[in-house]
Amino acid sequence: MTITAANDINSLYNVKSDAVRNSLYNVGTDSEGKKSDNLFSSVLDAAVSNISSTNDLLSKQENEELKWMMGISENTHDLTIAVGKAQTALNYTIALRDKLLDAYKEIMQIQI
Repeated sequence: MTITAANDINSLYNVKSDAVRNSLYNVGTDSEGKKSDNLFSSVLDAAVSNISSTNDLLSKQENEELKWMMGISENTHDLTIAVGKAQTALNYTIALRDKLLDAYKEIMQIQI
């Protein structure tokens, strides 16, 4: 049986986000001062942070759209920037989710 999960997981190291990349190499210490590898928790925290920032960008996009529709703002430049940032963040979040789900499925198929 060949395991291809390693190839899929290794692609996460090529992620350009500083938050995810820094969390991959985050090693803390436990209560006794020993180093403990909290890789999973740091990646999970980075993913939650990513979702939070994506939600913030989507909210800003919606606010800019409402301002423009109500005539409060006539600046389409801010609207275009907000839409672009929100779309990019959402696409990144979806791609990260898909990679994590693929890795999870691969791990669940491993026979012990």
